[in-house]
Amino acid sequence: MFRLIKWLFYLGVIGFIALVGYAYIGPFFGADFSPPTSEIRQEILLETD
Repeated sequence: MFRLIKWLFYLGVIGFIALVGYAYIGPFFGADFSPPTSEIRQEILLETD
């Protein structure tokens, strides 16, 4: 049981390192992580008494 937990821990650490590496190296390979930049306007009507 301990061996299974140990392997899952190692797999999690390797996955975390891979995710961080992809976040830093991804833009060099064409991955674009920036959100779309467009202005959104919506009219709001407030009713007062």
